[in-house]
Amino acid sequence: MSFHKRKITLSKVERIFPKEIIAHLTAIASRHPKGVYLAGGTVRDMLLDRCPADVDITVPCNARQWAGELSNSCGGALVALGRKEDAARVVWRGMDFDFSSFRDGAATIEEELGKRDLTVNSLAVCIDNIISNDCCNNEPVLPIIDPCHGMDDLQTGVIRFVSPRSPLDDPLRLLRVFRFGSVLGFDIIPQTMDMVCRHRDLIKRVSPERIAYELDHIMASERAYSGFRMMAETKILFTVFPELLPGVGMEQPASHHLDVFNHLMQSLAEMEKIHSCLSKYFPEHHGVMASSLNLGKRKLYLKWAALFHDLGKPVTYKVRDDKDGRITFYNHDIKGTELIAAIGERLRWSRQQVQSVSLLVRNHMRPFFLANDLRGGKLTFKGCLRLIKTVDEELPSLFMLAMADALAGKGDGSPEKIEKEVAALFAHLYRLRQERVIPIQRAAPLITGKDLIEELALQPGPLFREILEFIEDAQFEGRIISRRQALKLAGEFAGRDL
Repeated sequence: MSFHKRKITLSKVERIFPKEIIAHLTAIASRHPKGVYLAGGTVRDMLLDRCPADVDITVPCNARQWAGELSNSCGGALVALGRKEDAARVVWRGMDFDFSSFRDGAATIEEELGKRDLTVNSLAVCIDNIISNDCCNNEPVLPIIDPCHGMDDLQTGVIRFVSPRSPLDDPLRLLRVFRFGSVLGFDIIPQTMDMVCRHRDLIKRVSPERIAYELDHIMASERAYSGFRMMAETKILFTVFPELLPGVGMEQPASHHLDVFNHLMQSLAEMEKIHSCLSKYFPEHHGVMASSLNLGKRKLYLKWAALFHDLGKPVTYKVRDDKDGRITFYNHDIKGTELIAAIGERLRWSRQQVQSVSLLVRNHMRPFFLANDLRGGKLTFKGCLRLIKTVDEELPSLFMLAMADALAGKGDGSPEKIEKEVAALFAHLYRLRQERVIPIQRAAPLITGKDLIEELALQPGPLFREILEFIEDAQFEGRIISRRQALKLAGEFAGRDL
């Protein structure tokens, strides 16, 4: 169906507007001038048959007053939006109602829409008749206000700036083109890409929190690779993440067929493939992987780790004469973790995001080290245990990262069937964790710090933690099973006889 034949009807509006809210708006509207519009992403998503993330309401003026009155009447929480803009949000029963006034001196809704970012976000419908109960029939059609031809771009699936001034009025729009291109699966027209390339340095003027918000939306989409690849084409990616630029053209050892930067990009692409078909890559444990990804923001953090896992390679690059001219990146995992900490501070990432991404990057080589041991018949329980304890619940994420890394490295020196080795190694470690680690972690400890004081006459201090971890490891390994054995081993560790 042509988008020009799609309509927004009363029934569609009622799906996003509870009757209780309409009743409150009806009372509020009697105290304000006419001109209440659904606008922006709400209208776009309704036309695309998507459920709007929030309800965008535009009024000529006094948006915060509208929001305040709605908050008072419905009991919702009032949240101010922006410092300078006349905008506010009402949070009510898990729904967000965002109010904004006409921006930058616009006198009409058409002028207001002409000052927005993208044509597909510059659509509106007037809901005066709905909130005044003046609908003429049971299924009224609401005329779509479309001064920027956003309907045409919705139909053809393209992203374009409303005007050449769009990125100048708010440089964050330089990233929003990639966000909506990724989320909607639309193409960005060449003219808009050229404008991003020309004005990319303006993004430095935008607050880090706003930048991080857009980047997370791109990364959380199902087309993150496409979005970041287009960002690289315009070079705005390197403006936002200068740490990625040194990897462009940097040669790698024979196990890789791509330079450092393109390997990182390909790892992100492979990660999206893995997420879309877990059973293909982890046939025995795809359910475990799916359950892990559904916890919190784990999928988002894992995709960031895919893009950044080799971030430390350029600063550790060496051509070793003592190794026949071989390229090495010793400790790139450690340096990468340091760079991620700096990025997290710059973008105001949450502590959880920094810790999760850093944990994966810091340990991303360890599955391959264990795979080498397995291949050479040298895999030990202790080696497996160290990794299990280090990453704990992130074990599935770490092995998805290893799988993406392996799939993105297809040089002549890459081990054959490495993907099957990664899946088999995960199966082994997962079984060990389920059968030998978790049961002991969930059970009462054989001894505690109190026992160390009363039975061994030890003074509390850092040594206590070392002893108790040593005892727990002995349990994991099956060397002890009783309190008496634990006390004896603790005494030996501390140099005390029972």
